[in-house]
Amino acid sequence: MANRARPVQGTDDVDAVTHAVLTASRLLVAVSARSLAAVEDKVTLPQFRLLVVLSTHGAVNLVTVAELLGVNPSTAMRMIDRLIAAGLVSRQVNADNRRETVLRLTPDGSRLVGEVTSRRREEITGIVGRLLPAQRQALVEALTAFAEAGGEPAAEGLGLYPLGWVAPAAS
Repeated sequence: MANRARPVQGTDDVDAVTHAVLTASRLLVAVSARSLAAVEDKVTLPQFRLLVVLSTHGAVNLVTVAELLGVNPSTAMRMIDRLIAAGLVSRQVNADNRRETVLRLTPDGSRLVGEVTSRRREEITGIVGRLLPAQRQALVEALTAFAEAGGEPAAEGLGLYPLGWVAPAAS
Protein backbone atom coordinates (compact mmCIF):
# COMPACT_ATOMS: atom_id res chain seq x y z
CA MET A 1 0.00 0.00 0.00
CA ALA A 2 1.23 3.52 -0.80
CA ASN A 3 2.63 5.73 1.92
CA ARG A 4 -0.39 7.63 3.28
CA ALA A 5 -0.28 11.31 4.11
CA ARG A 6 -0.99 11.88 7.79
CA PRO A 7 -2.76 14.82 9.38
CA VAL A 8 -0.23 17.48 10.24
CA GLN A 9 -0.05 18.81 13.77
CA GLY A 10 0.38 22.55 14.16
CA THR A 11 -1.10 23.67 10.83
CA ASP A 12 0.04 27.23 11.58
CA ASP A 13 3.35 26.05 10.16
CA VAL A 14 3.40 27.36 6.56
CA ASP A 15 5.86 24.63 5.53
CA ALA A 16 3.59 21.87 6.86
CA VAL A 17 0.56 23.31 5.05
CA THR A 18 2.59 23.78 1.86
CA HIS A 19 3.71 20.15 2.06
CA ALA A 20 0.11 18.98 2.50
CA VAL A 21 -1.07 21.09 -0.47
CA LEU A 22 1.77 19.77 -2.66
CA THR A 23 0.87 16.21 -1.71
CA ALA A 24 -2.80 16.81 -2.54
CA SER A 25 -1.85 18.52 -5.79
CA ARG A 26 0.04 15.39 -6.90
CA LEU A 27 -3.18 13.44 -6.46
CA LEU A 28 -5.20 16.05 -8.38
CA VAL A 29 -2.66 16.11 -11.22
CA ALA A 30 -2.86 12.31 -11.41
CA VAL A 31 -6.68 12.45 -11.50
CA SER A 32 -6.50 15.11 -14.22
CA ALA A 33 -4.03 13.06 -16.27
CA ARG A 34 -6.24 9.98 -16.03
CA SER A 35 -9.30 12.01 -17.06
CA LEU A 36 -7.43 13.21 -20.16
CA ALA A 37 -6.05 9.78 -21.07
CA ALA A 38 -9.10 8.87 -23.18
CA VAL A 39 -8.63 11.97 -25.36
CA GLU A 40 -4.84 12.21 -25.47
CA ASP A 41 -4.90 11.22 -29.13
CA LYS A 42 -7.06 14.32 -29.81
CA VAL A 43 -5.59 17.04 -27.59
CA THR A 44 -2.56 17.78 -25.46
CA LEU A 45 -2.83 19.12 -21.92
CA PRO A 46 -2.09 22.72 -23.04
CA GLN A 47 -4.71 22.41 -25.79
CA PHE A 48 -7.21 21.11 -23.26
CA ARG A 49 -6.49 24.13 -21.06
CA LEU A 50 -7.37 26.33 -24.03
CA LEU A 51 -10.63 24.44 -24.54
CA VAL A 52 -11.45 24.96 -20.86
CA VAL A 53 -10.78 28.71 -21.20
CA LEU A 54 -13.25 28.88 -24.09
CA SER A 55 -15.74 26.73 -22.20
CA THR A 56 -15.52 28.96 -19.15
CA HIS A 57 -15.27 32.38 -20.80
CA GLY A 58 -17.26 31.88 -23.99
CA ALA A 59 -16.32 33.57 -27.26
CA VAL A 60 -13.11 35.58 -26.81
CA ASN A 61 -10.38 37.03 -28.99
CA LEU A 62 -6.83 35.73 -29.35
CA VAL A 63 -5.26 38.26 -26.98
CA THR A 64 -7.71 37.34 -24.22
CA VAL A 65 -7.06 33.60 -24.70
CA ALA A 66 -3.31 34.19 -24.53
CA GLU A 67 -3.65 36.29 -21.36
CA LEU A 68 -5.88 33.72 -19.66
CA LEU A 69 -3.42 30.94 -20.50
CA GLY A 70 -0.36 33.01 -19.58
CA VAL A 71 1.26 32.51 -23.00
CA ASN A 72 2.14 34.84 -25.84
CA PRO A 73 -0.39 35.25 -28.67
CA SER A 74 1.73 33.35 -31.21
CA THR A 75 1.80 30.28 -28.95
CA ALA A 76 -1.96 30.53 -28.43
CA MET A 77 -2.47 30.91 -32.19
CA ARG A 78 -0.56 27.70 -32.94
CA MET A 79 -2.73 25.80 -30.45
CA ILE A 80 -5.87 27.38 -31.87
CA ASP A 81 -4.92 26.43 -35.43
CA ARG A 82 -4.52 22.80 -34.36
CA LEU A 83 -7.82 22.82 -32.49
CA ILE A 84 -9.61 24.38 -35.47
CA ALA A 85 -8.15 21.65 -37.71
CA ALA A 86 -9.44 19.06 -35.23
CA GLY A 87 -12.92 20.60 -35.34
CA LEU A 88 -12.91 21.57 -31.66
CA VAL A 89 -12.70 25.38 -32.01
CA SER A 90 -14.13 27.81 -34.54
CA ARG A 91 -12.87 31.26 -35.55
CA GLN A 92 -15.35 33.89 -36.68
CA VAL A 93 -15.30 37.60 -37.41
CA ASN A 94 -16.54 39.63 -34.45
CA ALA A 95 -19.87 41.17 -35.45
CA ASP A 96 -19.14 44.21 -33.23
CA ASN A 97 -15.62 44.80 -34.55
CA ARG A 98 -14.97 43.44 -38.06
CA ARG A 99 -11.18 43.77 -37.60
CA GLU A 100 -11.24 41.22 -34.78
CA THR A 101 -11.93 37.49 -34.77
CA VAL A 102 -13.47 35.60 -31.90
CA LEU A 103 -12.83 32.02 -30.93
CA ARG A 104 -15.39 29.65 -29.52
CA LEU A 105 -15.85 25.97 -28.84
CA THR A 106 -17.59 23.88 -31.45
CA PRO A 107 -20.17 21.34 -30.27
CA ASP A 108 -17.42 18.66 -30.50
CA GLY A 109 -15.09 20.83 -28.39
CA SER A 110 -17.79 21.37 -25.81
CA ARG A 111 -18.57 17.65 -25.73
CA LEU A 112 -14.87 16.80 -25.22
CA VAL A 113 -14.56 19.25 -22.29
CA GLY A 114 -17.73 17.80 -20.76
CA GLU A 115 -16.53 14.21 -21.08
CA VAL A 116 -13.14 14.91 -19.51
CA THR A 117 -14.71 16.98 -16.74
CA SER A 118 -17.24 14.23 -16.04
CA ARG A 119 -14.48 11.61 -15.71
CA ARG A 120 -12.52 13.91 -13.38
CA ARG A 121 -15.63 14.61 -11.29
CA GLU A 122 -16.43 10.88 -10.96
CA GLU A 123 -12.96 10.06 -9.71
CA ILE A 124 -12.87 12.98 -7.27
CA THR A 125 -16.35 12.03 -6.02
CA GLY A 126 -15.03 8.53 -5.27
CA ILE A 127 -12.08 9.91 -3.33
CA VAL A 128 -14.18 12.43 -1.39
CA GLY A 129 -16.73 9.70 -0.65
CA ARG A 130 -14.06 7.82 1.34
CA LEU A 131 -13.72 10.75 3.76
CA LEU A 132 -15.74 11.06 6.94
CA PRO A 133 -18.45 13.78 6.88
CA ALA A 134 -16.44 16.01 9.24
CA GLN A 135 -13.38 15.62 7.00
CA ARG A 136 -15.43 16.57 3.95
CA GLN A 137 -16.69 19.72 5.68
CA ALA A 138 -13.16 20.66 6.77
CA LEU A 139 -11.92 20.06 3.22
CA VAL A 140 -14.62 22.34 1.76
CA GLU A 141 -13.67 25.09 4.19
CA ALA A 142 -9.93 24.69 3.61
CA LEU A 143 -10.15 24.52 -0.18
CA THR A 144 -12.54 27.48 -0.32
CA ALA A 145 -10.13 29.57 1.75
CA PHE A 146 -7.19 28.37 -0.36
CA ALA A 147 -8.95 29.28 -3.63
CA GLU A 148 -9.95 32.69 -2.27
CA ALA A 149 -6.37 33.37 -1.13
CA GLY A 150 -5.17 32.48 -4.63
CA GLY A 151 -7.75 34.68 -6.35
CA GLU A 152 -9.69 31.83 -7.97
CA PRO A 153 -13.35 32.72 -8.65
CA ALA A 154 -16.00 30.77 -6.77
CA ALA A 155 -17.45 27.79 -8.66
CA GLU A 156 -20.97 29.22 -8.44
CA GLY A 157 -19.90 32.16 -10.59
CA LEU A 158 -18.76 29.86 -13.39
CA GLY A 159 -22.16 28.30 -14.01
CA LEU A 160 -20.38 24.95 -14.49
CA TYR A 161 -18.57 22.45 -12.38
CA PRO A 162 -15.17 23.98 -11.77
CA LEU A 163 -13.09 22.74 -14.66
CA GLY A 164 -9.68 23.69 -13.39
CA TRP A 165 -6.75 24.98 -15.47
CA VAL A 166 -8.20 28.44 -15.84
CA ALA A 167 -6.53 31.52 -14.42
CA PRO A 168 -8.89 34.13 -13.01
CA ALA A 169 -9.70 36.90 -15.44
CA ALA A 170 -7.88 40.16 -14.85
CA SER A 171 -10.01 42.84 -13.25
